[in-house]
Amino acid sequence: MNAAANHNFLSHDGITNFVELVDAQQNLYNVNYDLAVLLAVLGIQADGDVATTKLSISCDATSRTALLPLLGRQPGLSGHNKFESDTSLTRNDYFLANGDNYSFNGTLFGRMKSVADRVSGGKFDLNALAAYRSQRYDESVQENANFFFGPLSLLLFGAASFLYELFPSYGPEGTPDLATMKSFFGAVENNGAWSHVPERIPDNWFNRRSPYTNTDATVQILALYAQYPKLFGGNVGTNNFNALSTPFGIISNGKLPDSATSSDVLCLLYQLGTSQVPSSLSSVTDIIGNVLNWSVGKLNPVFKNAGCALKPDQTFPSM
Repeated sequence: MNAAANHNFLSHDGITNFVELVDAQQNLYNVNYDLAVLLAVLGIQADGDVATTKLSISCDATSRTALLPLLGRQPGLSGHNKFESDTSLTRNDYFLANGDNYSFNGTLFGRMKSVADRVSGGKFDLNALAAYRSQRYDESVQENANFFFGPLSLLLFGAASFLYELFPSYGPEGTPDLATMKSFFGAVENNGAWSHVPERIPDNWFNRRSPYTNTDATVQILALYAQYPKLFGGNVGTNNFNALSTPFGIISNGKLPDSATSSDVLCLLYQLGTSQVPSSLSSVTDIIGNVLNWSVGKLNPVFKNAGCALKPDQTFPSM
C-alpha cells in the first residue's frame, strides 16, 4: 500500500487511544495485529489510562487521558523508564538533559550515521543497528550515573529493527539508506551537523508486503542482542554498573542466555505485559488490579498459539 498518500492514522492533537494505535501500526507500516496489540498494550499500561485506553504521544496530558486524573499521573511517552528508556537511538538519556528525553539530538543521529557508514557501507541494517545499540549502551554506562536498563529495554532492540524492517519502501525488500532515515527521523544536514524538521513519510513510499509479526520482531530482537550481549541492570554512580541479581523469566545473571530462542523472548514480553514486575527489574510497577486484568484480556487472544504460559483471563468488560 502506498501509505504516503493517506497517512492521517492518529489524532493530530497528541492524544490517541488503543484502537487508533493498533490500526495505525497495521495500516501505515503493515505491522501484524499481534505485534500492534502488544505494543499498544505496553504503551498504554505504562504511560496511559486503561479505563479510557487513551495515551499521550507527547508529554504529560493526564487531564485529557485519565478517567479520574486525581488518582495518578500519566506521563505520556516521555515518561522516563516506562515505555521510554535510556540509550535511545536519537534522543537523550533523561538525566543527561534535564529531563528532555524527547527532543531530536542531531549529534546522536550523526553518530548513528557514522556507525552505518563504518559497519555497513551507509546502510542502516541489522549489523549497523546492532553496533550502534551497543555503542549507545556503552555511552550511557560511562556518562549517566542514573542509567537503567531493565528487561523492558528489550523493546529498544525491537524499535531498532524498524529501521530496516519497516522504514524502507517494501520493508526488508528495500534499502535502509540515509535518505529514508532522514525522512522518517526529520533529520537535515547543515554544515556537517544535523538539525530537525517535521518527520515525514518518504515520497512514493510503500509499506512492507508481508505483515511484521510478534515472531518476526523477536527474531530481530534476539539477533541484535546476540551480536553484542549487554547486561540488564543499572548504574550506581557514573560508570559503576550493577547487573540485575534477581532472575526474571529467561533473564538470569543479568543477561539473556546463549540458548535463548525468539519464542523465549516473545514469552518474556508477554510476562512483562501481564505481570507485577518488581521495581528492581522494571519501573513498570503499576500493573495491578484493573491494569493487569485489562492487559491479560487484550494479550491472551493474540498469544493463544504462541506457546507461552498464559495468565487466567477473568473476562472483564471490554474498554
